[in-house]
Amino acid sequence: MTTNQNAPVILYEDATHKNVLLPEYGEGVAVQANQHLIIDKGRGMILDPGGHKVYAKVLAETMHQLHGSQASGGFLEHIFLSHQDPDIVAAVNGWLMTTDATAWVSALWVRFVPHFGLDRLVIDRLKPISDEGGFLKLGDTELMLVPAHFLHSPGNFQVYDPRAKILYTGDLGASIGREYREVKDFDDHLPAMDGFHRRYMGSRSMMTAWVKMVRQLDIECLAPQHGACFRGKAMVERFYQWAESFDCGVDVMAGKLALPSH
Repeated sequence: MTTNQNAPVILYEDATHKNVLLPEYGEGVAVQANQHLIIDKGRGMILDPGGHKVYAKVLAETMHQLHGSQASGGFLEHIFLSHQDPDIVAAVNGWLMTTDATAWVSALWVRFVPHFGLDRLVIDRLKPISDEGGFLKLGDTELMLVPAHFLHSPGNFQVYDPRAKILYTGDLGASIGREYREVKDFDDHLPAMDGFHRRYMGSRSMMTAWVKMVRQLDIECLAPQHGACFRGKAMVERFYQWAESFDCGVDVMAGKLALPSH
């Protein structure tokens, strides 16, 4: 697994299936964000494609990866939006206008995403995901849409790829301020994600419920939308143990609510 931020990282590849972490295109004051691409038999899904500043580069790299796939005539079939934040959906109108892909987002956000400027010509290709999640077919692979509500958004989903054994976790597992793309030392990595999770994740009960749920899956890699991936079963298990070990969100903030004082 390569670590050059200016090059795509291949998380998994076989004869007809490929999982790519795209190059790092973010810069300036905007929060760093990852864009992941899954390709099966030339059909692609882009996950959380990002905002306007990275749109042109992410689109170009996505098309390059699709056209270079072993199956001829590759095309983008799905756009997955884990939740409603601008670093995920701000440029979705461009993606829908320049491709024939279908975009998927929690049913909670279908009426909110158009505020980012969806053209009426593409609005029918923004589809809802019910709270229970479900499955999407990509080539010969069935991807699972895993509910992860309040981690951090009230309507929040992750994608599990059973072929690659990768769980794309969105903001769960996110880290800030580290340049590497794979976690090698969990304890050293912890300060880069601890504060974010304590403030942004909904509650310890939801974190614990998530761990119990995803332990039923065969996972070799956790791939967040910000920062480095967690690779290998030992590292994945280390993340699980940490994730259910602390109070966060409403557990912390309920006791801090108070009127501001001068």
